[in-house]
Amino acid sequence: MKKLLLASVACLALASGAKADILGGLDWDASGATLLQLTPTVPTGNQVQNLPCIICGANQPQQPTGFGYNLFGNTGNADTVAFFSTSIAGQPQTGLALDTFGGVASGYAIGAGSVFQNALLGSLGFSVGIDVNDTNTAQTLESFWFLNYTQQTVLAVYSPGPGGTLLPAINDGTGYPDWTLTGFDLTGINIGDRIGFFARITGANDGPDSFFIVPVAVPGPAVGAGLPALLAGVMGLFGLQRLRRRRNAA
Repeated sequence: MKKLLLASVACLALASGAKADILGGLDWDASGATLLQLTPTVPTGNQVQNLPCIICGANQPQQPTGFGYNLFGNTGNADTVAFFSTSIAGQPQTGLALDTFGGVASGYAIGAGSVFQNALLGSLGFSVGIDVNDTNTAQTLESFWFLNYTQQTVLAVYSPGPGGTLLPAINDGTGYPDWTLTGFDLTGINIGDRIGFFARITGANDGPDSFFIVPVAVPGPAVGAGLPALLAGVMGLFGLQRLRRRRNAA
């Protein structure tokens, strides 16, 4: 199985628009990938209560029925940790080696009524919250990938380049995200396609970090927002009618 550092591939693929062989004998096309944004924002809620987990440790067991996730068992002091999300048979999966791709069938199916879309509460947009666990020494997020397994495309990526981004713990408590990645969108993904995620962290020094889905509401017009424009239009038509009457009378 071919293995390349994804951070290096990101820079090359996004710059050239060419296909890049990343993992599992697949050519991942990154030419249409959007760039994700990382912010020290703590999203509302936590995994224990209401945020489905895509990559997490043994201490975040509560998931929607059939959702599945990668039960990442890092115990700390690992130079590099890298892992795909997975939903094989709707069960947590363990034992995936570094950079091992579980195949197309390991992704989350997309479509009305699918477990993944049900978790988004009717929205097509979402963020990913990151719960960091460290020993007062910040770990480094090297890259994070949003992938269409079926089409072998990179949908979105966070890859800051050499050195990565330090992720100091902000919000104390297991299952409470410290950071948020934004810019995820299901728009344009074919029904039936399977999606997945990949994360790479260096300098791990405590228990497993965790990644959670956070639905993002689709903004819509506020109730009554169009009323002023409607009234202005009606008054304009009324004034024009009066002007015509006056001209006819003259």
